[in-house]
Amino acid sequence: MLKATLKSLLSRKLRLVLSGLAVVLGVMFVSGAFVLTDTLGRSFDSLFASAYAGIDVQVTKKPPLGDAGFDGPQQQSTGIPAAFADKVKAVPGVAAVTAQVGADGARVVGKDGKVVTTFGPPRLGENWTGETDLLKLREGHAPAADNEIVVNAATAKAAGIKVGDQVGVLTLQPKKTFTLVGIFGYSGDRDSIGGALEVMFTTPVAQELMLGQPGAFSSIDVKAEPGVTHAQLRDRIAAMAGADYKVQTNAEMQAATSKDFKAGLGFFNNILIGFAGVALFVGTFLILNTFSIIVAQRTRELALMRALGGSRGQTLGSVLTEAVAIGLVASVLGLAAGVGVGVLLAWLFGNLTGVALASVGVPAAAVISAFVVGLVVTVVAAVLPALRASRIPPIAALQEVATPDRPLTKLTVSGAVVGAAGGTLLGLGLNGTGSGNTTLFLILGGVLVTFIGVALLTPLLARPVVSLLGRLFSWSVPGKLGRLNSGRNPRRTAITAAALMVGLALITGVNVILASAKSSLTQQAAKDVTVDLIISGDGDQNGPATFDPAVMDSAAHISGVSSAASEYWEYGQVGTERHSVSAVPDLPAWAGMFKLTPQQGALQFTGKDQAVVDPDTAKEHGYTVGQSVDMQFTHGDVHHVTIVGIYTKSNVAGGIIVSKDLIPDFRVQQPSWGYLKVSPGTAVADVQRQVDTLLKDNPEVSVANRAEYVAAQSAQFDQLLTMIQVLLALAILIAVLGIVNTLALSVLERTRELGLLRAIGMRRAQTMRMVTVEAVVISVFGALLGLGVGIGLGSAVVHALKDDGFTRMAFPWTQMGTYLVLAALVGVVAAVLPSIRAARVNVLQAIAHD
Repeated sequence: MLKATLKSLLSRKLRLVLSGLAVVLGVMFVSGAFVLTDTLGRSFDSLFASAYAGIDVQVTKKPPLGDAGFDGPQQQSTGIPAAFADKVKAVPGVAAVTAQVGADGARVVGKDGKVVTTFGPPRLGENWTGETDLLKLREGHAPAADNEIVVNAATAKAAGIKVGDQVGVLTLQPKKTFTLVGIFGYSGDRDSIGGALEVMFTTPVAQELMLGQPGAFSSIDVKAEPGVTHAQLRDRIAAMAGADYKVQTNAEMQAATSKDFKAGLGFFNNILIGFAGVALFVGTFLILNTFSIIVAQRTRELALMRALGGSRGQTLGSVLTEAVAIGLVASVLGLAAGVGVGVLLAWLFGNLTGVALASVGVPAAAVISAFVVGLVVTVVAAVLPALRASRIPPIAALQEVATPDRPLTKLTVSGAVVGAAGGTLLGLGLNGTGSGNTTLFLILGGVLVTFIGVALLTPLLARPVVSLLGRLFSWSVPGKLGRLNSGRNPRRTAITAAALMVGLALITGVNVILASAKSSLTQQAAKDVTVDLIISGDGDQNGPATFDPAVMDSAAHISGVSSAASEYWEYGQVGTERHSVSAVPDLPAWAGMFKLTPQQGALQFTGKDQAVVDPDTAKEHGYTVGQSVDMQFTHGDVHHVTIVGIYTKSNVAGGIIVSKDLIPDFRVQQPSWGYLKVSPGTAVADVQRQVDTLLKDNPEVSVANRAEYVAAQSAQFDQLLTMIQVLLALAILIAVLGIVNTLALSVLERTRELGLLRAIGMRRAQTMRMVTVEAVVISVFGALLGLGVGIGLGSAVVHALKDDGFTRMAFPWTQMGTYLVLAALVGVVAAVLPSIRAARVNVLQAIAHD
């Protein structure tokens, strides 16, 4: 039986390829994700080993707020007094001490007048401490005066600047202009370490601009004397320094920094695996359909095996053996493709960020996941067809056997039950039942189970819907035959269409959510915002972009400006939690621009250390008017801040707003947003041009009217949608392969029928048209299913988020119409190979085909 199975498998190589292709693509994504993260992880290990070369022990002061990690911007360490470096140097075993100033946030203005940006690596501002074995000047000389800087070669290339140029640099302070006197690089002919853009100032300037603390340092790098281990020196310095300082060895710094980066890579890895899971879920439909068709085609063959003495178990094993063989081959090919994809993505990452890549390796996780996923998905998909094959009676070998349509009652009832269960899980998740991962699993589980339920119900819909769609093509005989063919086996049509449904449903659901978000944002801006002009910028991982406070002072005096308000931003410690906080110097003006009124207390600061909060924040933390809350920011001590008001709920403004006396404790003491109201009768465009002139030395920010600002915020949703569409393209591709596979096997199954049609006069072109109509009908049916399910899922999410700013339901009719047209085109493309094969059928051989 095993030999017969293997011979049957090898005799149908096309079937083997088509069956395994879906698994290959899914496994490719899974194994590629592990190869990528492993390669990048080792690359970062090498990067940080290089970055910390020459440092045996490093001393930093513990940030007052701790480390925000990936929940917020990284906090800069509090400055270390210069006298502390002398204490460290006096510790036994210390050979040399270098006091360093270094912080992220030095943004160089390029030749084009725009700030040079990166795809993740920091933009460091540091003090020049001289050349080392690692760092060497390539051009010019070291900065000697306070108006001089040097930059690394990567910065010089990105900004298009050269020695002697006047260069603008943004830091904790507004833009300042320096003379570029030198360009440096690193050993190994490297322009940077890890793609970081670096600017080095004289020490006093670096302390003022990067730390905001003259006379302070961010770290002290220590070299050990010969014979003193890193651990010994660490312990000695730690004993002297006390609890306010963090002392780490070279190895500990590498491990800690690498761990943070790998945590980010792990999140990215999970995203890739999630989309691979979608692809494999779609692939399951393809494999299930393939094996169902194969079993139907081999009915007489399998029955003959039973008649010759084969047991049900052997028949079951025969089909499952074929599945295992396909799964193994697909796993090997998928693993090989995954390695290629992982290498390609790593190469792209390295080129975008400047990180030198480590040698490519294939981790055990990639190999194990490839074979586990490939085998499990294939075998699970083949179980039902295998069980069906084992039930074929031996008598079927003695007669002409057509696979009869079975009643859909059990399938429909099962679909209704499963669909209801999925809807229940989804509802519980969207309504906030559970917490953290529980809610996420409820939502994901609900979506998955809902898809399965819809797939089970699809055969019930297939025949009437396909019949209706087919009437569009029934003006010719090939069209009528194509319509009848697409509806003759509702189960097969349903499974093929369901594969396309999953990808389109997810895209449509996300589209509905984003369209509703854009519509809600536009509505709320028109309803609750009276601001005419907004000054803002994009910002980076350290927070939103900032600008010179003098801009707001000048803008407030422009003719026609009736009121102006600025908003400063900081990430601080509020009570026992980390929280974003805004400071507003003119609270009444700011509140009026967003139509905020006091719900309790007052919206006016009458003294120092005061705050107002929105009702949701007050409810979540139990704040009441008159209550004192401890707050601490990057600089300064703990403040006992009094809640003086709770303002009305708004979908466009919210959070904790503090009085302006706390701004000196913020890391960046410049506004992040500026709001202007224009007097009636004054042209907003005229004022906008004047404000734009004021921003000439603030290249990170711009001024926009209300409509432009809303459009810019909405554009972020379009970028998110594009990214999701790209990632789900693999699932759509597998669904297309499913249509190709179904048609190819169906053509093979109907060889004799096609021969008879050709014999009675059907031309090759008509045969191709008949197969194409069948493909288009199935594809459009799948698209309609996807649009329907996607609208349902998207609407459910929007409804669940109605208290979080989703005030309007919107449907992207244009995009959905585009998806429907593309689905029809997909059907045409998918039919090309099967239709050609059908048209080339030899008439005489086909008639004699058994």
